[in-house]
Amino acid sequence: MERALEKLTEIRNELKASYLERDEVIDGTLIALLTGNHMLLIGPPGTAKSQLVSEVCNKIKGAQYFQWLLTKFTAPEELFGAVSLKGLENDEYRRVTNGKLPEAHIIFLDEVFKASSSILNTLLTVMNERIYYNGTEIDKIPLISMFGASNELPSEEDELEALYDRFLLRYVVDYIKEDFRFLKLLQGEGSDENSDAIITQEELDDCKSQVTDTVAPSNILKLIGRIRTELNKKGIIPSDRRYKQSISILKAKAYLDGRSEVSEEDLRFLENVLWRDPGEKTEIQSVIHQSLEGYKDRLRELIIQAKELDDYSKRDWENEDMGIKANIEAQTKLKQIVTNLNELIEECKQRGKPIEDINKAKIEIEEIQKEILNRLVSGNQEMV
Repeated sequence: MERALEKLTEIRNELKASYLERDEVIDGTLIALLTGNHMLLIGPPGTAKSQLVSEVCNKIKGAQYFQWLLTKFTAPEELFGAVSLKGLENDEYRRVTNGKLPEAHIIFLDEVFKASSSILNTLLTVMNERIYYNGTEIDKIPLISMFGASNELPSEEDELEALYDRFLLRYVVDYIKEDFRFLKLLQGEGSDENSDAIITQEELDDCKSQVTDTVAPSNILKLIGRIRTELNKKGIIPSDRRYKQSISILKAKAYLDGRSEVSEEDLRFLENVLWRDPGEKTEIQSVIHQSLEGYKDRLRELIIQAKELDDYSKRDWENEDMGIKANIEAQTKLKQIVTNLNELIEECKQRGKPIEDINKAKIEIEEIQKEILNRLVSGNQEMV
């Protein structure tokens, strides 16, 4: 099994060397295969979408690949095979699927949202249940993952929405941005025509079983809940099913990176899962970042509040009574800040985050509390 992961890593590295500015898409492609999920690539022609998927399929020994460009005029026999004439002679309606979509392990459909309703409905069954209704027969198909490509998002029609939702992984693919990488493309650098990294389907199955065994700790699940809450506030509401399926994606990401447990950093990969419109991606990135690193901001806010309360308690008040009231108020609020710091410490302990800075801040705030308490005691003694 370790050798299977080594081979998968070799394939991953070779692909990243060959396809410039496609690291995330390559990871997504491999994760789709490891989890049996489907992936959508949105972008203009000429961005190597089909070429990448085809090459990944070629890396799996014995895997059958099927690719087709869909239009509103695409006929079912183009995808699923012609009707069997021999079957018709026996009063049977079935298709000859040799070399067609029902026999493929990996499928790439370009302009996937432009097919007719009958084709789209059949694709839903193929993607969901991995079965194809061939006349009166129900054929189990060997599909691992389907990859769709489109230049644009689907309109909000029911049948297209259902198909769109089945693509758990979604990427926007654009032309190469960096000039130096574009120059490497022109010079043919990075490609490896003699690449021989191959994985068998049995080895890929071994990898899949290890992905299943990868652990998603409770703190990861809590963070996903926090991300969901914050996204809901912003009107970004992925389905419960999408959140549930994302766990397998996170496990595969951890496994691909050589870990047996999902880490918090893996959660950043959810930016490729949770958006419906590409415009939502930036907001999702921000929410995920805040969920992962927000404890630092909360610590800074508590420290600022404590310093403001310290300054407030030391002000020159008009009379002694006002000064005492101000110190009591500051002391009460500082006590709540310490409580918040203790909660932050416990949260960071559970998440494996460093707590040294929090403890330091807590000690400093407790010193401020002591100073205020001493002023209050001194004030009371003077009044007596």
